[in-house]
Amino acid sequence: MEIVLRATAMFAVIYLLVRLLGKRELGQMTPFEFIVMVVIGDLIQQGITQNDFSMVGATLAISTFAFWGLVLSWLSYLSPRAARVLEGEPRVIIRHGELLGDNTRRDRLTRGEIEAEMRLAGIASMSEVAWAVLETNGKISFIKRDSNAEPSRQTDEHATG
Repeated sequence: MEIVLRATAMFAVIYLLVRLLGKRELGQMTPFEFIVMVVIGDLIQQGITQNDFSMVGATLAISTFAFWGLVLSWLSYLSPRAARVLEGEPRVIIRHGELLGDNTRRDRLTRGEIEAEMRLAGIASMSEVAWAVLETNGKISFIKRDSNAEPSRQTDEHATG
């Protein structure tokens, strides 16, 4: 029973730590950060099982983590309010081509990071972005401005051709 209580406590600590890290950090881990997470996993295991290296101890610890993960998943599924608390909410970081500084500071996003993500999405300039949203999984979704508002080269070619 002690292993179940220790695993529950460590689950809560890890969950809070992940929430405090922020969405963006989890979405783009460097190789070093990945290694640190693996080492943390080993340290957590030692804290949960102490000197119990038995199969029963390991099974109890893993089952406890799986149980709490499943409980939180079901809570998020059944309750939109719980989902907002447990998973966070998407945050608008660009509106009509304008970077929203308060929202980017909240998640410690730099202009350079956002511009790099824009280039990966095939967007050359912030002025081309109608909306950019930092999703709960740490990824940024971009919605381009409506191209019908400005005449495009392709439309002009079809009109004359």
